[in-house]
Amino acid sequence: MRRVNGSVLALAAVVLITAEARAQGDASTAVAGGGISVPGWMGKVDAREASRGQTVNNAKFVAEGKGFHITTGPAITYWKTGAPATGDYTVHATFTEPKYMGLNDHPHPYGIVIGANDMSTDQGTAFYCAAYGNGNFIARGFGPAPFQANGRMGEANAAVHKASAPGAPVTQDIAIAVHGDKVDCSINGTVVGSYAKSDIVGAGKLKSTDGNYGIRMAHNTEAVVTNFGMSPAVHK
Repeated sequence: MRRVNGSVLALAAVVLITAEARAQGDASTAVAGGGISVPGWMGKVDAREASRGQTVNNAKFVAEGKGFHITTGPAITYWKTGAPATGDYTVHATFTEPKYMGLNDHPHPYGIVIGANDMSTDQGTAFYCAAYGNGNFIARGFGPAPFQANGRMGEANAAVHKASAPGAPVTQDIAIAVHGDKVDCSINGTVVGSYAKSDIVGAGKLKSTDGNYGIRMAHNTEAVVTNFGMSPAVHK
């Protein structure tokens, strides 16, 4: 009979316990006094979050000055109602994470959403570009199934600001521009990702780049959002 070294078993137990603790620690934590208190906005938590009993009321979206203060809770997509973006346009905002990794033990992203259609159904579609406070960004879409534009974990780009340390503030200017057959994601004035519209619109992906626009927040994340708006795209 093969014998297993006791130290190996002990190490395996530690790994399992650590992994379980991390998974529990990374669970979405409901925010007290949550919900959307800004008129003209709606939201929807991710399907996985909903399957765990999370709702829009477990994240908090409030007005602050001329902008918004958002605290999650579950991973969530917010969109502005009543005035969808069509044709060529740019959606932009400035995101300030007041305390980098303040609600989690690793970086989580926040950013801009476009092409939000049928969001009240299980066939909702949207595309987002979001920044992390560690210098990475991620571009991803929701369709009948999520799809990736720049890989599962995103990628690093020198234009994305890095927080000096956990608990320090970090600010990102984020924009998505739709123009012609392209969709560009810009962070802090630099195009970090440019995608052919045909790669993100179609069967199993976006219904269209026309649609509602808004804000994307990962779970257990806080950001103050200013300068949010939509304008005609800047052609390059």
